[in-house]
Amino acid sequence: MYPVDRHSARLSLRELTVDDVDGVLAIYGNPEATEHLSFTPRSREEVGGIVTRSITSATASPRSEYALGVVGHDSGGLIGFARLAMDPHQQRAATIGFALRPDAWGVGYGRETVKLLLALAFMDLDLHRVWAARSPLNDASAKTLLAAGMTEEGRIRGHVHVRGAWRDSITYGILREEWPPTEHS
Repeated sequence: MYPVDRHSARLSLRELTVDDVDGVLAIYGNPEATEHLSFTPRSREEVGGIVTRSITSATASPRSEYALGVVGHDSGGLIGFARLAMDPHQQRAATIGFALRPDAWGVGYGRETVKLLLALAFMDLDLHRVWAARSPLNDASAKTLLAAGMTEEGRIRGHVHVRGAWRDSITYGILREEWPPTEHS
């Protein structure tokens, strides 16, 4: 599916463009924004590579990754990065993740982003299952995933090597029949 065009009352998910490098850098280059992610802050060059790969993967057939910009309607600017990747180990399943600029935290944009990703997964891609993982210390992400309708499923021990140590991940999932279409559909 190309291009992705999903909207909520305050946000849109859209395909990335070459003009989004600085917007993604404001997230992926920010130590606060990446504190609980599976990597340390990225350089401008690394972010440029991420954006380029995202643009290239958008037109792959079949498409296995949806790396998207999260845009605030009021500002029109990029406030986040969202990703849905097909899970090669499960039939009709995908994993999702997102990161927002710290100045966009605390107002429900994370929950709206997850709901938009779920609408993409279940309505547009006809998936059966979606899962996500978070750092055990990221309480805000736990609240966000639960508020979007996902269920905590468990812990993957020693899942991610970041900042010189192995870190666990807490996993969440939702099945198609558990997902109610909302105003974000």
